[in-house]
Amino acid sequence: MRLNDPLPTFIFFNGTKYPLNLAFNNVLDVLEILNNKRILLTHKLPAIIEFLIGDNELDTLQQAELWDIIRKDYIENKEFESVITDRMGNVIPQAEEEDEGVQTIDLEKDAKYIYASFRQIGINLFEEQNKMQWCEFQALMQALPDDCILQRIIRIRLWKPSKGESSEYKVQMRKLQEKYQLGGGEE
Repeated sequence: MRLNDPLPTFIFFNGTKYPLNLAFNNVLDVLEILNNKRILLTHKLPAIIEFLIGDNELDTLQQAELWDIIRKDYIENKEFESVITDRMGNVIPQAEEEDEGVQTIDLEKDAKYIYASFRQIGINLFEEQNKMQWCEFQALMQALPDDCILQRIIRIRLWKPSKGESSEYKVQMRKLQEKYQLGGGEE
């Protein structure tokens, strides 16, 4: 993200200019499609390209090439590790080195906490749909205050018992970790 560059609204690909819809809610829809195991892989690519650039005449190979460019240049962002995606758009959880393997955030499962955290800083994400761009969303996610609900949940997920903590505190933290776990739990 560069503050002296305009937000991207189009992309040139194979000599053609295409509109580019990188509204955060649109990108979240794309990521949801990519993570949906019920949608066949062959149907995912045309759907996400249509979400991102609209109707097009691109063949499958061109769609794959364009998706790779958009993913690398606009959706993945090395500065914002918590929302890096793999080639298929699946969110890859990132954590501090000592906490490797602990997923700290899931954009879909944590949606209500993300919403509440943005409200805390005065932003209603529903009002920002189709306005706020993905890069803006990523920047704000990284800058959420330490006292917001999402940051507290991340700290709970990363918590490890240490000497000096009371057994009551450890029990309480384990219960909170179970409540807010990703992968196997409800939330």
